[in-house]
Amino acid sequence: MTGTKPRFGVVVFPGSNCDYDAFYVLKKIFGYDVRFLWHKDTDLQNSDVIILPGGFSYGDYLRTGAIARFSPIMNQVLDFAEKGGFVMGICNGFQILLEARLLPGVMLQNNSLQFVCKDVYLSVENHDSPFTKGIESDKVLKIPVAHGDGNYFADEATLKSLTDNNQVVFRYTSPDGQINDEHNPNGSVMNIAGIINKKGNILGMMPHPERASDPVLSKIDGGMIFNSIGKYFLN
Repeated sequence: MTGTKPRFGVVVFPGSNCDYDAFYVLKKIFGYDVRFLWHKDTDLQNSDVIILPGGFSYGDYLRTGAIARFSPIMNQVLDFAEKGGFVMGICNGFQILLEARLLPGVMLQNNSLQFVCKDVYLSVENHDSPFTKGIESDKVLKIPVAHGDGNYFADEATLKSLTDNNQVVFRYTSPDGQINDEHNPNGSVMNIAGIINKKGNILGMMPHPERASDPVLSKIDGGMIFNSIGKYFLN
């Protein structure tokens, strides 16, 4: 896209707890130019990709992501996204994107009514996205989740639109890629684990790729997502 590595901005909200994980992976593992963006800032510091990290922004009061959506920096993020800038919301970041209406649908409490923290398996449903182009077509990703409100829901018209426009990017599956209720960790409709907007520049996903990107941990599948967006800018 530009022939150079993208510059990443990781937004830090009160209560974020995966911001340093994302920063570490982007900076130390992949060598990207990355900086923290405080939630009260209004300058995205020339970032090419904005990361809304996981955590418990504002303590998850009201609803997950409901208060963070009104942080000053989100006005800049909305403008950036509407102009085609790349935004990636991970876990709580996905919830914030839904609250900001940058992505359709809502998050409900896990159908188990319990916090879920474990590795899950994901099929890649859309290989044309800048976030997934570098992932092998038959690859099943193993990436952890950690959430209490990850049950994605949308009405039938929205689900049809997501399907028709190839906006479902990830689904929860079995280790061999079978989509079923048994391997759905939270009850998400249609086993949806991640979606993009129609333009393809905004990704929301509940699993944590930054927690599966360091070879030291013997978990690297999440790094394929960061590698993919990096290669997109280098092409």
